[in-house]
Amino acid sequence: MTNEIRNITIIAHVDHGKTTLIDSLMKQSGSFRENENVEERIMDSGELEKERGITILAKPTSINWKNSRINIIDTPGHRDFAAEVERVLHMADGALLLIDSAEGVMPQTKFVLSKALKQGLKPIVIINKLDKTDQRANEVLNETFDLFVNLDANEEQLDFPVLYASGRSGWATKDIDGPRENLKPLLDLILKHVKPTVTDKTKPFAMLSTLLYADSFLGRSLVGRIAQGTAKANQQIKAINLKGKKVDEGRLTKIFRYEGTKKVPIEVGEAGDIVIIAGLEKANVADTICDLELNEPISATPIDPPTMSITITVNSSPLAGTEGKKLTSTQIRERLILEAENNVGINFAENENKDSFSISGRGELMLEILLTQMRREGFEMTVSPPKVLIKENSGKKQEPMEEITMDLDEEYSSRIIDSMNRRKGKLVELKDTGKNKKRLIFHAPTRGLMGYTSRFLTLTKGTGVINRIFHSYGDFTGEMEGRRNGALISMETGKAVAFAIFNLQARGEMLVTHNDPVYEGMVVGISSKAGDLEINVMKGKKLTNMRTQNTDENIVLTPVRKMAIAEQLSLLNTDEALEITPKSCRLRKLILDSNERKRLSRAKAKAS
Repeated sequence: MTNEIRNITIIAHVDHGKTTLIDSLMKQSGSFRENENVEERIMDSGELEKERGITILAKPTSINWKNSRINIIDTPGHRDFAAEVERVLHMADGALLLIDSAEGVMPQTKFVLSKALKQGLKPIVIINKLDKTDQRANEVLNETFDLFVNLDANEEQLDFPVLYASGRSGWATKDIDGPRENLKPLLDLILKHVKPTVTDKTKPFAMLSTLLYADSFLGRSLVGRIAQGTAKANQQIKAINLKGKKVDEGRLTKIFRYEGTKKVPIEVGEAGDIVIIAGLEKANVADTICDLELNEPISATPIDPPTMSITITVNSSPLAGTEGKKLTSTQIRERLILEAENNVGINFAENENKDSFSISGRGELMLEILLTQMRREGFEMTVSPPKVLIKENSGKKQEPMEEITMDLDEEYSSRIIDSMNRRKGKLVELKDTGKNKKRLIFHAPTRGLMGYTSRFLTLTKGTGVINRIFHSYGDFTGEMEGRRNGALISMETGKAVAFAIFNLQARGEMLVTHNDPVYEGMVVGISSKAGDLEINVMKGKKLTNMRTQNTDENIVLTPVRKMAIAEQLSLLNTDEALEITPKSCRLRKLILDSNERKRLSRAKAKAS
């Protein structure tokens, strides 16, 4: 039987090996049978997580080691899902700070570590991927110490233990050249460095709800660490918000505990353990679940506010309803409200008619993941261009600024600096990382960075690495030019013809190919010049009874560039929108009728 509980979280930048390390810890601690078939990155259970290789939702698991239960919380590494990280830190008594031995300290490392240090956690530093040929572990350790100092760590936090490891190979060692056998040094260090959870089991039951899952059998399932007392099946409980107001009351129908990746039902949950409870219908994240006699809520760290928003309406194009099953504003509204309940990083708002919905989040990826999930569920919708959320401070406009870290070959540095200058970015640091590589750090407004990742990869010919993180709100940097190029707009409704596209390719980059459905007002290409241009992509070849050897030319169409939703949103001008269906994403004008667009344009010109 386990007699001590330790709750730890793993924090790191995206792709530094958190989930892979958890795989190895679970295998070596006996969480699986010897003949059990185990997938890679067990904790990335979502479809999109497996596809993209990133952690989107924070998830707890547990392992047993030397009569102790170690609850481990896997956290997202991408900046857009930072709200997930901020919440789960409340459940942790310690932290493993994982840093890539080649890349070193990256933006997300700074962000999450600062939150952990403010919580009073004393991290264990793990220099991971030591089997890389370009590892620079000693330099990375110095960078890490400097980072702790810059983040105002106290003396206890500065005296952090260090291990060198390879999560994929499954070993950890105290010295760079030490024995590379297994992960026992790490497991033993967790027991030694992280103090067991000290709680009072005699007090009335109280727990801070940290994560929320929708379960088809149990209903709303709330996850959190029991702060005091014990939770028993069938006991009466209530939920109070941060102001102490009761929001829900009911019976605790089920209690579960994590054992490996499985949820195991238990009769009694003890203080200090991370449990899943069911029985409340209205309780939400950040609410305190407790005995009926308690009225004081458990304090929770406020989540940083969203920085970007999009407006979602029903799909109003002529092709509406041909590909999706969920089309009405009521269905879209219910889905967005559910998302806002489950994801504290997202804010939901609606207009008076309840047919236009505003969703605010921490960045492009968070909004893109939501839209991708919805289209896979069968939704059709129209999405506006993203807008950054401007604040006013002492009469001055302020906008969100980001810190951008770029690792690239030296030969591309000048063109990247030029492209960032156009986006009102300021170079704050430039350093040589060896082997003709540079690290550039910029501060730039979020407005200018929408869809910039694909542009960056083009400029560095796919060899650069870019990382972005919210830095602060700064003074408004003035107007910024949008897309320079005009749109190529379809004049008619029907299907595109290869002959017409072939003859129009010289006008710009085409976004449709042969036999693609098009409609009047749909953006079928990006012009090579400024100004919109209406074109006919349905014009077929005139048939004649004359045939010679040179009459027919080979029609060779340039392949259509495949773009992610975030990149397509970044292309939009203010008078455009993105139509999203389960099978297609189409750029379109907000007003499809050509004559109506011209009338509106003339009216605006007169007004100005």
